[in-house]
Amino acid sequence: MVEMGEVGTVTSKSMVTIPSRIRRKYGLRQGSKVEFVEIEEGIFLVPLKTLRELRSAAGKGGRCLVEAASELETEHREEARRNE
Repeated sequence: MVEMGEVGTVTSKSMVTIPSRIRRKYGLRQGSKVEFVEIEEGIFLVPLKTLRELRSAAGKGGRCLVEAASELETEHREEARRNE
């Protein structure tokens, strides 16, 4: 389901204030990271969660997330070594 958007204004320093309802809904606070994803139709703003936030959100499954992230890191390091 697509909800109606909220409006933010770009300042003279290229900063945008994210509307409070959106900040609360997605748990965004000072220091939160977001990713700007470009598509043909425009831009998506995607909240990025830390591994700790993902782990706590997953409850008991958090250990699986940590193990999966560790495996991915190992794979990426091995691939980087092969490409040197």
